[in-house]
Amino acid sequence: MDLLRGKIKNLYFKYLAAAFGSALITSIYSIVDMAMVGQYQGPEGVAALAVVAPIWNVIYSLGLLMGIGGSVIFSTLRGGKRNKKEDENEYFTAAVIGSVVLASLAWAGIICFERPVLLFFGAEEVTLSLAQVYLVPIKYVFPCFLFNQMLAAFLRNDKNPGLATGAVLSGGIFNVVGDYVFVFVLDMGIFGAGLATAMGSVITFLVMLTHFLTKRNTLALVRPFRALDKMRKIVITGFSTFFIDVAMGILTVLFNRQIMKYLGTDALAVYGVIVNVSTFVQCCAYSVGQAAQPIISINYGAKLGGRIKETLKYSLAMAVFFSAFWTALTLMVPNLFIKIFMSPTPEVLQIAPGIIRVYGISFLLLPLNIFSTYYFQALMKPKAAFFVSVSRGMVISGLLILSLPVLLRPDALWMAMPVTELVVVVFVMARMKKYTKELSIS
Repeated sequence: MDLLRGKIKNLYFKYLAAAFGSALITSIYSIVDMAMVGQYQGPEGVAALAVVAPIWNVIYSLGLLMGIGGSVIFSTLRGGKRNKKEDENEYFTAAVIGSVVLASLAWAGIICFERPVLLFFGAEEVTLSLAQVYLVPIKYVFPCFLFNQMLAAFLRNDKNPGLATGAVLSGGIFNVVGDYVFVFVLDMGIFGAGLATAMGSVITFLVMLTHFLTKRNTLALVRPFRALDKMRKIVITGFSTFFIDVAMGILTVLFNRQIMKYLGTDALAVYGVIVNVSTFVQCCAYSVGQAAQPIISINYGAKLGGRIKETLKYSLAMAVFFSAFWTALTLMVPNLFIKIFMSPTPEVLQIAPGIIRVYGISFLLLPLNIFSTYYFQALMKPKAAFFVSVSRGMVISGLLILSLPVLLRPDALWMAMPVTELVVVVFVMARMKKYTKELSIS
């Protein structure tokens, strides 16, 4: 698999298939849990998992911070090997060290501060107890979720995207089967959903480790020169991807609190479903970016601008496809999602279509905006990627979530994300055009 000379179309769609499978199955951890728990325990179980959702955003984002940040630099150095002054494996090692540190801190945090964290994320009496039961088995293997994200990024950049997908698929299949067996057959309820998720993550981690036993492996732990400086570069490069997931957690917290303040538990249950649908949409957007990033990074290092532009063409086409598909689905069959994820009450079925249709408009622009962060990172433009991530993930969206219910009416809250994506896409299109025009066509 020659990323510098191979046919771009074949390379891109091979990487897309692997990235899409990996990203999609990753989302299954929370999606299947939500569906099973919703069917077993109703809207209260769905609301409890909506409270837990920001925890997933944080741990996944920390893995992406080290994985995407390190692997972008790894591939860029490999592409420019004729003028290479650094060993790319020093960045792999720095990413591993950073992952261990971050995983340890996150693990200690969830063990020591579980109750206050869940309360901050919007838990109340019933949802708090259910969320705590769900997290019992997950706390034992919490670091695995971070390491899986980090390793998947490096496996893709080490020309083994298939194993990254296979590993996530193995854990995902176990999670699906385990959810049904533990939740319903063994009557464990929400605890069983957490147990299946925990065991699935361990399976994924073990399968990924087999890459280091293969002949194609070029990743190695070496002594990094100026390790702290390398970790700083990794953080700068990977921050925008990291913040996309962190931002989803921040927005979930803001939405949870505003919904409970203005709209009530039924609306929170609907939002719990929206979070999971949005996770699917984001996974599609991630796959578009993750498929392009290794190809763009190594060709950017080799100064092959024509190959980058061709990769961009296919990426934009897939972003448009996913945008149209998810927007159409939410507009046409909104209650389909509700019936998949829970046994709904009549009150939930009544309010759900209006909420999902309004929020779903944001899916029209979401894939392009998220892909742009991967594109800017691969071109070593971290400031532009940072601006997109922070604007759509906290600044513009946060202001709208807090202000729209006050300035207009409570249900105007659902317009926050469509307006945010529209504002951000203006910047994205301008910068994408500028940076693409500057590429060398050697």
